[in-house]
Amino acid sequence: MGMRFPPQITRIGAAAAVLSALLVGGTVTATPAAAAVGSICYSDLPSQAYTTLNLIAQGGPYPYSQDGTVFRNRERILPSRPTGYYHEYTVITPGSSTRGARRIVTGEEHQEDYYTADHYRSFDLINYSC
Repeated sequence: MGMRFPPQITRIGAAAAVLSALLVGGTVTATPAAAAVGSICYSDLPSQAYTTLNLIAQGGPYPYSQDGTVFRNRERILPSRPTGYYHEYTVITPGSSTRGARRIVTGEEHQEDYYTADHYRSFDLINYSC
């Protein structure tokens, strides 16, 4: 019968393994919860994203009833903020009969707009200065 370790020892062991891998130059695989937010130049957005950003600036009207609703950040990729901080908007995908996977998620800070092309699996902060 194998040895059983209390949970805290197992967690400490895992942390030591990560630290050891970092110190010796090994690789550590990031989990989705630890995913980083990337960056995208405003000029690199698809043209439909500009339409969405203009609608947001004007306060609508939006093409879908879900646009403007609270984005709850369940994926925990964006920085943790109180519920109601983020809102989501559809970026229309030409040829799609549904809302598609593209969204703009806005935060409360000035120009805190995130683009996702893969339905919240990854996010890029829109850089308006490039």
